[in-house]
Amino acid sequence: MRKQICFSSGIAAAEVSERSKTKNTYFRFGDTMENSRGAAVKYDSVQKSYDGESLVVKNLNLDIPPGEFLTMLGPSGSGKTTCLMMLAGFEPATHGEIYLNDRPINNVPPHKRGIGMVFQNYALFPHMTVAENLAFPLQVRKVGKAEQQEKVKTALEMVELGAFGNRRPAQLSGGQQQRVAVARALVFDPELVLMDEPLGALDKQLREQMQYEIKHIHENLGVTVVYVTHDQTEALTMSDRVAVFNDGVIQQLSTPDDLYEDPQNSFVAQFIGENNKLNGKVVEVQGEECLVELGDGTKLKADKVNVSSVGDKTTLSLRPERVEFDTHDQMDNLVNGRIEELIYLGDHIRVRMNVAGNSEFIVKVRNRGEKRKLGVGDTVQVGWALNDCKALDAVG
Repeated sequence: MRKQICFSSGIAAAEVSERSKTKNTYFRFGDTMENSRGAAVKYDSVQKSYDGESLVVKNLNLDIPPGEFLTMLGPSGSGKTTCLMMLAGFEPATHGEIYLNDRPINNVPPHKRGIGMVFQNYALFPHMTVAENLAFPLQVRKVGKAEQQEKVKTALEMVELGAFGNRRPAQLSGGQQQRVAVARALVFDPELVLMDEPLGALDKQLREQMQYEIKHIHENLGVTVVYVTHDQTEALTMSDRVAVFNDGVIQQLSTPDDLYEDPQNSFVAQFIGENNKLNGKVVEVQGEECLVELGDGTKLKADKVNVSSVGDKTTLSLRPERVEFDTHDQMDNLVNGRIEELIYLGDHIRVRMNVAGNSEFIVKVRNRGEKRKLGVGDTVQVGWALNDCKALDAVG
């Protein structure tokens, strides 16, 4: 007997009349999820224009398998929220088709798509108690009173609010209100849940706690989740895959580790995590490696990602934690730099340096018991491996 708990929405919605009868197996990081009850989603050549002239979403083709947690990540105006709103049915697609379990849904109204949604502002009914808020989606679906009570009780216990059923939203903290919104999203058992920056109003500590809670709920239930955020940490923490948007186009669609370790262009490298940039020109290519000459004449070895031939301008991407001080190991790249600033951050020291003409070169030094003394003005040698240095498209 499958669980009757899942994400829902504060809006009235009727369940899709037919469930997918296909046996789905979804692979996540080497594990197998049998008989996932999540929905399959497909964007097929989807475009969106608000004014009939410029496209805010440009020819989107995206397949989301059942049970996946996919995050749409990008800056404001990148098209990620528009893609979510089209899937929810709140915005029509200008061109192309969206499918839910192989059924086209462009002409299906939002309340008949059977999709749950969690909003950033919680969208709780202030005149209702917590329990009444949770019962509302069930009442719309004409669920019996006894079953309503059982589902509400189970959903509240899942988010550790079992004793708060008789309170009103105004009597709850922001974190508790968000839990109620998620709990309400757990009662009517949709196959697909959409989350539009649901943690944006929470403070840092509570936001991190809710990230783990939502991730664990998803893992336990196996529903499909499409999540929109501009917060990179949320995307990397919670997702099976992340679609990085910019200018209405997916720049890269990868697992969190691939996205961080192997960015495919300079936009992704700059948007995901902290990143050092060094601009130069390709002077030698050998297979998947290249040699890049910087403006000051320094030559560095790099992983050839999206440059092709000698003479190409490139921006090298290097993560601060991959740079080492005074290493005695044989490093592919060794450069002298001057320490400009030291910032103590507890678990690590953030060192800003001038390296090869870049005065914003950052190195993260782990805070260990045995460490060398660093001082502003010191000239030190830093090094890094070839595979940690990515030769990407040139940016200013």
